[in-house]
Amino acid sequence: MSDSGFQSAVQPMAARARLSQWQRVANIFSVPSKTFEDIKRGNASWWMPFIILAVVAYILFAVISIKIGMQQVVDNQVHMNPKAEARLAQVPPEQRAMASKVSLYATEGAFIASPALTIAALALGSLGLWGTINFGFGGRAKYGSILAVWFYATLPSIIKSLLGMIVIFAGGAPESFNIKNFAPTNAGAFMNPAEANHVLYTLASSLDVITIWTLVLLGMGTAIVAGVKRGSGYIAVFGWWALFILVQMGWSAAMG
Repeated sequence: MSDSGFQSAVQPMAARARLSQWQRVANIFSVPSKTFEDIKRGNASWWMPFIILAVVAYILFAVISIKIGMQQVVDNQVHMNPKAEARLAQVPPEQRAMASKVSLYATEGAFIASPALTIAALALGSLGLWGTINFGFGGRAKYGSILAVWFYATLPSIIKSLLGMIVIFAGGAPESFNIKNFAPTNAGAFMNPAEANHVLYTLASSLDVITIWTLVLLGMGTAIVAGVKRGSGYIAVFGWWALFILVQMGWSAAMG
């Protein structure tokens, strides 16, 4: 067999070679298209990014519990909403104590159940994105592939968690810790929620560097596994995100 014939036989085999789980994780931060192409070839498992996200979430939970205290976290959320704090001040002390205890259990429960909540959120979001890219843009993506893309595209969020831990260990005041915006990755992190305009604060917090990074990866991956132009993937992803932000801003205006 000639060299050209040998190469033509080997190249399709190399193209079909699957990446390892760690290779796919590493590629997300260097050459993300390789990870998404691997998913398109049928390697749609998502357990590795799920484990990484879950471990980092529990480490963050431990750091916050030890350095800040979950009760302090709950109290801070009340102080950051003057209207809610004023309403709470008008109820009897025993009811106020009960409300604080319920909020504490809910916050701790959300952290403990974060892996399950992550799966539920990404599964629901993937369903909407799957329908949008296939029926709105003529894609041919499988639901499982979209779900795998979303898990891998979410990996940059571990950087936000690590930055949050650095801020905590650097000596940030526990009284100013905001569990909803704990890392300096958006303009909202440098604003006082109790004093800022609620709609403006929501918008400033939404324009987050890590979030936008994730959305870019999600748009790219969706386009690749669906076999459509990248522009279509970006329109689908950023369109849903813009709608979500508008709903959040409307809610902030109504509650502010």
